Amino acid sequence: MAAEGISQGVDLVPVVTLLAAGVVAVPLFRRFGLDSVLGYLAAGMVIGPFGLGLFSDSQTILHIAELGVVMFLFVIGLEMQPSRLWSLRRQIIGLGLAQVVTCGLLATGVGMALGYSLPVSFVLGMGFVLTSTAIVFQMLNEDGDLATPAGQKIVSILLLEDMAIVPLLAIVAFLAPGGAQSDLSSQLQHIGMAIGALVLLILIGRFLLNPMFRVLANAGAREVMTAAALLVVLGAALLMAMGGLSMAMGAFLAGVLLSESTFRHQLEADIEPFRGILLGLFFLGVGMALDIGVVIDNVVIIAIGVVALMAIKGLGIYVIARLFAASSREAINRAVVMAQGGEFAFVLFAAALSAGVIDGTTSAIFTSAVIISMVLTPFLGMAARRLLPAITPSTEGVETPDGLTGSVLIIGFGRFGQMVSQPLLAKGIDVSIIDMDVEMIEAAAKFGFKVYYGDGTRLDILHAAGVEHAKIVMICVDKGETAVKIAELMKADHPLVSVMARAYDRGTALALIKAGVDYEMRETLESAFAFGKEALVRLGIDEDEAEETIRDTRQRDLARLEMQMAGDFYAGAEHFLNNQGPVPTPLNTPRKTGTAGNAEAAAVLDEAKLRGDPQPEGA
Repeated sequence: MAAEGISQGVDLVPVVTLLAAGVVAVPLFRRFGLDSVLGYLAAGMVIGPFGLGLFSDSQTILHIAELGVVMFLFVIGLEMQPSRLWSLRRQIIGLGLAQVVTCGLLATGVGMALGYSLPVSFVLGMGFVLTSTAIVFQMLNEDGDLATPAGQKIVSILLLEDMAIVPLLAIVAFLAPGGAQSDLSSQLQHIGMAIGALVLLILIGRFLLNPMFRVLANAGAREVMTAAALLVVLGAALLMAMGGLSMAMGAFLAGVLLSESTFRHQLEADIEPFRGILLGLFFLGVGMALDIGVVIDNVVIIAIGVVALMAIKGLGIYVIARLFAASSREAINRAVVMAQGGEFAFVLFAAALSAGVIDGTTSAIFTSAVIISMVLTPFLGMAARRLLPAITPSTEGVETPDGLTGSVLIIGFGRFGQMVSQPLLAKGIDVSIIDMDVEMIEAAAKFGFKVYYGDGTRLDILHAAGVEHAKIVMICVDKGETAVKIAELMKADHPLVSVMARAYDRGTALALIKAGVDYEMRETLESAFAFGKEALVRLGIDEDEAEETIRDTRQRDLARLEMQMAGDFYAGAEHFLNNQGPVPTPLNTPRKTGTAGNAEAAAVLDEAKLRGDPQPEGA
């Protein structure tokens, strides 16, 4: 009876189907090295109205799933302090406006070349200019580029595109038959509402949000804090939607206003689970919305349109990026990531359809072209990641190595390499330095460092950097797989040169030892020992005794490292570099009995016992 009541009251079949589609598709696609976005899009196409027909209304799912984009932008806003956002103002207005206008004109020209009238071509062109915020942020986030200077420029452009939807909607109403006369006052009213919504959101964020969260935190109700976080995100999105602006921009601004709050990290933790699920649901909805029938009936014009629009938009983005002093590599990457249309195009097309600027068939063709471009973008991103390393970035203002003769060659001049170089330079030792980061090289030059551009994994670059003259090669790069590759190359081509390497973690250290380096150092090891020694001294332990304790711990760690090498626990270095390295275990057994704090932890401990893994005393 209970089961029957549940089945009558709540239809769980759609929910289970959506979750199952994502759970099956995404790991499968990632297994073959494909983006998770592609997994969601493909799953949506399979279960959607034009696939297996398990869902008939993809638009409803898309509207709900837009909340994923909204929450994603809120989390991004939490990382973007007002001072940081203000520092991007020139990029938002200058770079963003230049890209939108240039690419909009080019895309409008493509529409006219396809035989559409100027108003219809304008709707197509400007709709295609509005890049998919969801796809771009997901790709930047997965590649770890979101916080980089190049990633921040893309964020700036996306913010400008979000703001551009308001004047674009006004222009669409103006293009409607009779719109110039009848809707002028209405559009002025909409613009006023948009400005009012922005001002109101800023005032609420400035004066009400922090006091509200302070009261809720003092109440000690954990679930209420989560509800309040959702209220802020959805409330800001609703306020922007009522003002005619994008919900995503409202959530982003709310995040920015809370970015300096003491509750920032708690808010991010509360929103993250909802954000991930809903963003995946959004991509599922996009896949469902692709009308295969419309694509088949208009395959020629859609195919030509997608290729032409993505190519011309990509070209426009590349040219603008280069004019704004971006390197060739950065410009190509930005063009690839942003060449597609986006979710706001659907809003613009719907407005144009209701205003009579375009008809239903044209709207369906345009929508299909945008969706196909969104589907193609992850493929282009994967291709770019494979091809871009072969493209030499702009080295204007920097030098490549040629006939260097330093007795020490440092490969990688990040924070670790910079500190390593100091004692060598203090003793007047001739040091040659190469690095792949052009911006870092230019910054180092301002402080008097001569750093050359070069890829340490290439033998010709190593020769140009004077490796045959070097007594020591110091590998200071931050990526473990890159360090191992350089070490293997050095030991194969110059086995007599002493090689010292920075290891990111224990797995990388073992891989470097297998590669034959003469000295390796885990980057956090000695700093952690120094930190621990200082803690012992501050707890009243004699400094000599503290030093002896650290010395003993260091010996235990070294002994374990030697045992792991002798035991050959793993087949090859690739295991250490793919999160399959040695399981961390304590060097000293804790005095207190190990207990499980919840059922999940108890299950893990039980499995470890069955495997015979080392156990804390009493566990």
